[in-house]
Amino acid sequence: MMRRSFWAAVAMMAGTVTMGLSGIAYGHGGHDETDYGKPGDPNKPARIVQVVMREADGKMLFQPDRVTVRKGEQVRFLLRNNGVLEHEFVVGTLVSNLEHMKAMVQHPDMAHDDPNARRLKPKATADIVWQFTKAGTFDFSCLIPGHREAGMFGTIVVE
Repeated sequence: MMRRSFWAAVAMMAGTVTMGLSGIAYGHGGHDETDYGKPGDPNKPARIVQVVMREADGKMLFQPDRVTVRKGEQVRFLLRNNGVLEHEFVVGTLVSNLEHMKAMVQHPDMAHDDPNARRLKPKATADIVWQFTKAGTFDFSCLIPGHREAGMFGTIVVE
């Protein structure tokens, strides 16, 4: 069973469609398109983008920290946590990720296994398939308290 963020679980228990902090509508209708795209189809071709999470010299990093994609392109993010700490990868708008980061301060153990987010233990791997349907500049961040502030964020440019 997929784990949802705290807010998505609240919305589902209420039986309503509510916009979660990740910017995805939850409820009986499933996942809708967001300002930054929609969940991809794992059965369709996707460009592979490898993203490594790690710590170095007192900083927390994503490598790469900038990705450029074409509007309409489907991407499979292959995520690897090479660090010694737990990290997460959350795709969203900068505003939605900063709002979600505030909620994470209150709920630091909030698990992410949503279409746009994965939390990984050290040395773990995961993937996210995402289709970028709108042009713009978007964010990916580790929203575990203190991690984004330590440099763990990046930019997705959709042309």
